[in-house]
Amino acid sequence: MKRNIYLDTIPIDEALDRARSALDREALVGVESVPVHEAAGRVTSHAVYAELSSPTYHSAAMDGIAVRAEATFGARDERPLELVQGEGYLPVNTGNPLPSGMDAVIMIENVVPRGEGRVSIEAPAFPWQHVRRIGEDIVATELLIPQNHLLSAYDVGALLSAGIWELDCYERLRLHIIPTGDEVLDFTSRPKPAPGQVVESNSQIFISLARAWGIEAVRVPPVPDQPEALEAAVRQALESDAHVVVIGAGSSAGAKDYSRAIMERFGQVLVHGIKAMPGKPSLLAVAKPEFGGKLMVGAPGYPVSAVVCFEELLAPLAAWMTRKIGVRRPRIEAELTRRVPSKLGMEEFMRLSIGKVGGKYVATPLARGAGMITTLTRAQGMTRIPANSEGVEAGQTVSAELLVPASALDSILVAVGSHDNTLDLLADALMGLDEPIRLASTHVGSMGGLMAVKNGSCHLAGTHLFEPDAEDYNFPFTDKYLPGMALTLVNLAIRHQGLIVAPGNPKGITRVQDLARQDVRFLNRQRGAGTRILLDHHLKEAGLRPEDVTGYDKEEFTHMAVAVNVLSGAADCGLGIMAAAKALKLDFAPLARERYDLLIPSAFLDDPKIQAVLDLIRSPDFKARIQKLGGYETTLTGLIMEPGMGLGI
Repeated sequence: MKRNIYLDTIPIDEALDRARSALDREALVGVESVPVHEAAGRVTSHAVYAELSSPTYHSAAMDGIAVRAEATFGARDERPLELVQGEGYLPVNTGNPLPSGMDAVIMIENVVPRGEGRVSIEAPAFPWQHVRRIGEDIVATELLIPQNHLLSAYDVGALLSAGIWELDCYERLRLHIIPTGDEVLDFTSRPKPAPGQVVESNSQIFISLARAWGIEAVRVPPVPDQPEALEAAVRQALESDAHVVVIGAGSSAGAKDYSRAIMERFGQVLVHGIKAMPGKPSLLAVAKPEFGGKLMVGAPGYPVSAVVCFEELLAPLAAWMTRKIGVRRPRIEAELTRRVPSKLGMEEFMRLSIGKVGGKYVATPLARGAGMITTLTRAQGMTRIPANSEGVEAGQTVSAELLVPASALDSILVAVGSHDNTLDLLADALMGLDEPIRLASTHVGSMGGLMAVKNGSCHLAGTHLFEPDAEDYNFPFTDKYLPGMALTLVNLAIRHQGLIVAPGNPKGITRVQDLARQDVRFLNRQRGAGTRILLDHHLKEAGLRPEDVTGYDKEEFTHMAVAVNVLSGAADCGLGIMAAAKALKLDFAPLARERYDLLIPSAFLDDPKIQAVLDLIRSPDFKARIQKLGGYETTLTGLIMEPGMGLGI
């Protein structure tokens, strides 16, 4: 089979227009009769007219007495009117039919009992006072629900009140999902992937999203990268009762990407490539009439690309096919914490960590990799960088679509700075509170954390910057870069830094001098990270230059990322914390003890979220959890630091 060639990439709106023009939704999505009590979430195919009025009789709207209004007109405060039961009034309760000859109800609170079936009133009633008249809510034969109306729970109640027991609705859209790939393992077998293999999960993202949109979805086990196998799977899907067939992965231009070629056998490819990142390799096609003119979608294999395809292409087309109004997420204006370059000609979907800091919303861009599904689990919102833009500057206000309820942003604690495994413990503990707090932590290094505090972009920053001349942590840097700011430094832990090496330390790496060996591949932390500053200090003391270290220019952003690279053999060692080595059962050569502090603008100390953090880290239980990680000391944990304290010894 020939290698794929992209059709011209087109904007998302144009891709949607092509699909709408090619699909015959009247023929594709049928109409069925649905019991009203099961109809919430369905869309009416025809107008619905009331069979019954509601109420069907004049009824009392209050507890009290039913009267003929005209007979009460003489009642006054100074001259109460006395009524006799059975002649001038009858007792009624809310909802009772209005007795014949009566046309008003007087509330029981305004009736004075006189004994022996007599009452008095001090004010007249007016006609139809406190009476629900026939058809007050619904009149038989009137239009109750128009066509193409999405039925709510309230509509169900109105329909039943109007005597409607069944009604015609458009079918629920049915989706058939086909995961593909030789490297893809069926999650139902609970596999342990070997190198080059991945657990299939995109289909379950699709199914969960589809169900939230009222779409029925089924998935078949992964199909290998074999044209015959994929053709058979697509044929079976097209011959099923599905309205839409989704092929997962295989939509790009690789030698084993067969989706487009298979779609061309069964129909016409409308779109191959959209001007969007991630999501560019998306495919749209319409099946031949003998296969029902069904929509075929080729979703990219990378999870975030697949989600963009699903949400930006399939979701609006599904809404159009079923006559629903597309769901629009709420938006807020947020200040971007750092610059984001972007490629001209491509609309970019940028995931954001968003929180409310000092009365404004701040948004920190998350990693941009199309395969990083965790950026979606960590994101509170998303912004779109237009195709005609080369990026967004730090401090610029962007319009963000929220992925969480707006109210959730008030309970988000924004942390920017150095990574540490204790932050994961803190994040979990905060979510266990009676009023959960979500820690949104962005790892940009200690210097990045200081700048975030300076710019008012976070509630706190993790930092562990050591100044050898002062023999102190963090204060020399806050004095230099944040002069005049009211700041509080609270210790989270003293941690052990060292060289993370493979199990058994096969290359015998025990000291900084070993990094200069030709057979040692090192993995560094990013510029501005406290760990990198610590490394540079020890290299200088050892008389080594950065260029003497193979891999000095190779960077990662977290201690766990460094450890994973050592575990996989991509690097022989990296500088990091003992807890990261212990977590992955790696060996560790100690190098230094250092103080990891939380830098907090003093103005936020009274914030309940900060108070919750301080209460937690000062608790014996939390300190015990830190110590259990290994490579930590908690002698200073929770204490407010002062200049010159160093490691407290």
